[in-house]
Amino acid sequence: MKTLYQKFETLLQNTTTNFKRYLYEEISWDSRMIGIIGPRGVGKTTMILQHIKENLDSKKALYVSADDMYFGENRLFDLAGDFYKNAGVYLFIDEIHKYADWSREIKNIYDSFPNLKIVFTGSSVLDILKGSSDLSPRAIIYKLHGLSFREYLKLFHNYETEVYSLKQIVNNEAKLKDITHPLPLFNDYLKCGYYPFGLDNEMNLRLGQIIVQTLETDIPQYANLNVGTSRKLKRLLSIIAESVPFKPNFSKISEIIGVSRNSLDDYFSLMEKAGLIGQLRNETSGIRGLGKADKVYLDNTNIIFNLVGDKSNEGNIRETFFFNQMRVKNEVISSEKADFVIDNYTFEVGGKNKQQKQIEKDGKSFIVKDDIEFGYLNVIPLWAFGLNY
Repeated sequence: MKTLYQKFETLLQNTTTNFKRYLYEEISWDSRMIGIIGPRGVGKTTMILQHIKENLDSKKALYVSADDMYFGENRLFDLAGDFYKNAGVYLFIDEIHKYADWSREIKNIYDSFPNLKIVFTGSSVLDILKGSSDLSPRAIIYKLHGLSFREYLKLFHNYETEVYSLKQIVNNEAKLKDITHPLPLFNDYLKCGYYPFGLDNEMNLRLGQIIVQTLETDIPQYANLNVGTSRKLKRLLSIIAESVPFKPNFSKISEIIGVSRNSLDDYFSLMEKAGLIGQLRNETSGIRGLGKADKVYLDNTNIIFNLVGDKSNEGNIRETFFFNQMRVKNEVISSEKADFVIDNYTFEVGGKNKQQKQIEKDGKSFIVKDDIEFGYLNVIPLWAFGLNY
């Protein structure tokens, strides 16, 4: 246990607090049990260490990673008991999905030590969502997405920009102070700005590893799938990446990758839960519904560039960015007349030469254009939608 404390102190000393993710201020940190889920690499570990460093007495707190070698011979429940007996109050458990039967153990800790506050995180969205149902109503679950364009400007370039509501964005009120030409920064964000580790020189290598780990480890372990299935998932992901954008023809895809229609539905669902893709549904099913997806996108534009590089389709990149950024705070559904509907607003996404033929002049319909610096009337620059969180 002494080794765990030493590792914790080292991590705490090396944690910076000058940049915090959007979710940091939204979390009710005083709750007895909190779960923070999200794809690999979006900054969950850093966020909880920042909270400890700025708000807690480190002598009453302990951070551990569930994949630490310590847990090869020791139970999490026993660690919590020892910590509690020594006046511990705040227990933070990272990578909880890597601990066998984690949800039952967490439940027992919660019930056995009533004054202990627990925060757990998990990179595998699949296992966390599967296990968290056993913890309801004990745990409050939060989901952390990757960096918005606004957060990227702060973390990568130290530009301060406020959050703008959807209404402010459609009214062309979104502004970038101290940035005269946003497009070079925006194009860089599309390639390497969604993950905090995009600052590293080995960004593409690390993102590639995350994609492989998700396809070869997370999904197969969750759904008890074999190695052959992970190859089919990779093929399916490549098809989506090269799309314009991807409107699923399930019969054709089933034939291409050699699986049944029912299995294909499961594959799409698993990859969506794992944070690799996003499915745009219609008004009937809604984003949380179980209906057929009208379009399927990769989760974010960084994954597109990682998988297909310069072969990336511009239209696919634009729509992926819009959907990825706006789904965090809004319910985004498909539109029969345009690309997207949010609340009562309709959006058609395109390049700077995009025409308004599909858009009605009703004050609720908008053209979202890439490659423009400023908006006018019902035309809004694409980058502005990256300032919503």
